[in-house]
Amino acid sequence: MNKYEVMYILQPNLEEKNVKKIIDNVNGIFTKEGKVTELKEMGLKELAYPIQKFNKGYYVWLLADANSTVVAEFTRIANISEEIIRYIAIKLEDNN
Repeated sequence: MNKYEVMYILQPNLEEKNVKKIIDNVNGIFTKEGKVTELKEMGLKELAYPIQKFNKGYYVWLLADANSTVVAEFTRIANISEEIIRYIAIKLEDNN
């Protein structure tokens, strides 16, 4: 398994229960065949530039131990989800 750093931004107009549901769904993707080692809900922040006509977004950051198929599934879900307006998943190098 590899270590991945993932950040995604949710639409700012979502209700709190919907934000929690999306975060739980994303965590479920990573915990199905891996594990989430850290999770930070950074909250609503101003965007550097408008994304899909939004000036703010709800930021979520996580570290996960997973394989590439899990990251591919997250990418697939993020691409079709209207609630996730931007995401990035970076494979971290092994420092052993």
